[in-house]
Amino acid sequence: MRSDLKGNKRKRTVGFAFAVRGWKYAWKERNLRIQVGVGATALVLGACFRITVIEWLILVMVIGMVIAMEMINTAVERLLDYLAPEFHPNAGAIKDIAAGSVLAVAVVAAVAGAIIFLPRIALLF
Repeated sequence: MRSDLKGNKRKRTVGFAFAVRGWKYAWKERNLRIQVGVGATALVLGACFRITVIEWLILVMVIGMVIAMEMINTAVERLLDYLAPEFHPNAGAIKDIAAGSVLAVAVVAAVAGAIIFLPRIALLF
């Protein structure tokens, strides 16, 4: 019989494996790859401009929020494609709302990036 410790460890390992598989599914989506690329570029800029610790925290948080929201949007779209393969106005509205949430978070991330980077870029000119 397994001890509780080993059973819990296995559950964590299995859960992590499912999460990695979720990343693999989501990575097939072009928009997620774009968001990750933009986030990576922002991280490189942060290193180049030597941003403060607080700016790093903000930058990492907004990048994480955009990526997470993009993955949630992908999950919603796949679920609705499965549940309602034929066009349905409610399914379309739900997909649009999910996409709008990605846009909202991306705009917030862009504003945060502008606040952090534009003053530093302006000093170069």
